[in-house]
Amino acid sequence: MVDEHAGRVPDWLIVCHDGDLDVSGAVVLAGATTRTRAGFFAALASVLALPAYLGETWDALSDVLRDRLDAGPLTVLITDAGQLLVDEPSDQHGLLLAVLGDLATSAPHPLRVVLDETAPS
Repeated sequence: MVDEHAGRVPDWLIVCHDGDLDVSGAVVLAGATTRTRAGFFAALASVLALPAYLGETWDALSDVLRDRLDAGPLTVLITDAGQLLVDEPSDQHGLLLAVLGDLATSAPHPLRVVLDETAPS
């Protein structure tokens, strides 16, 4: 059986290579602050004013983001996205995308994630 969606980016995830995308209203995370899971969690908690009980587990992240998505849509822009979780084991990137994908398809309001891979000038 052939998976016709293999290699296709899901609708909630946008990968930008030229920096020419209007993401007004997005919360912005700098790639340099997201190199580790702890850094990613801290950066996201800071820009979204997430509760202190967030912790550093993917389940906890899912819970607080679901609560945030109860209030309305959310767009997260990660600049220099090539740095996202690069200092973590490779499975962490997949786990993050799984958490975000689950939220994007089941939360009451839309979640959009923009990975801006434009090289810094």
